[in-house]
Amino acid sequence: MQYQGGGLVKTVQFRTPKYIGDPINAVKIFNEKEVDELAFIDIEATRLGKEPDYNKIDGIASECFMPMAYGGGIKTLEQIKRIFDIGVEKVIINTSAYQNPKLLTEAASIYGKQSIVVSIDIKKNLFGKYRVYINSGRFLVNENPVDYAKRMENAGAGELIITSIKHEGCFTGYDIDLLKSITSAVRIPVVANGGASKVEDTLDAVLLGGAAAVAAGSLFVFKSENRGVLINYPTQKELTEKVYQKINYF
Repeated sequence: MQYQGGGLVKTVQFRTPKYIGDPINAVKIFNEKEVDELAFIDIEATRLGKEPDYNKIDGIASECFMPMAYGGGIKTLEQIKRIFDIGVEKVIINTSAYQNPKLLTEAASIYGKQSIVVSIDIKKNLFGKYRVYINSGRFLVNENPVDYAKRMENAGAGELIITSIKHEGCFTGYDIDLLKSITSAVRIPVVANGGASKVEDTLDAVLLGGAAAVAAGSLFVFKSENRGVLINYPTQKELTEKVYQKINYF
C-alpha cells in the first residue's frame, strides 16, 4: 500500500495519487479479511529526502496482525534497525539499493537476506527496451532489468518486487514477459506487482510468469476500474476455487 502525508493513496503509473483513506482503518479491514502480508511504501520520503516516519510505522505495525514490510526513505543501517525494532519483518529498498548496494550486503549480514527486499521499477524506453527506474520512477537507470536483478541478488537481496510502471494501477494484468525474463535469471523469490485486475491475473503471474508471490493495490482498494474506493480482498475459499479452476485449465 502506498501512502504520503500520513494518508493512504493509490497511483496510476506512479502518478496522480488518489486518496484512499486512513492507513490504520485499512489495516483493520485487511486484518479481518486475513490478508497474507502487507507492504507499506511512503512514496514521497525519498523524493523529499525525509526520514521514515517511525511514529506512523509504529502505529501501523501495532495494528497489523499479518507480516508487514516497509519501504521509503531508507538509506542507513541505523534506519533499518529502528524499523525492525518497531516490529516490521521486512524492509523494501529501491533508490538506495542502486546508490549504495553495500547497504544490502551489510543489512543482509546482520538481519538475514529474507528480511531485505529490493523493489525494481521498470518500463520500456523509446526503443522498446526494458530499463530500470528509481525514485518513484523519476530517474532512469540505464541498465537491463535482468542484469540489475542479478546484481541486487548478489549484493544481498533476499527477495525482489518487480513493478511494471506501464501496468501499475491500470487494470491491464501483470507484464508476464518481464516477469519471466527475471524469474528465470535469479534464484531468490520474485514478487509480481503492477496491473492486476482480477484474481486470475495473479495466478497468471505465478503459473506463467514464474513469480513466487504477487502484490496488488488497485485490485484491493477500488470497486472497479471507475476507481470508487472499496477496500476488499477475496476469501480463502474464493482464492482456492480460482487456483483449482486455473490448474484444471492448464
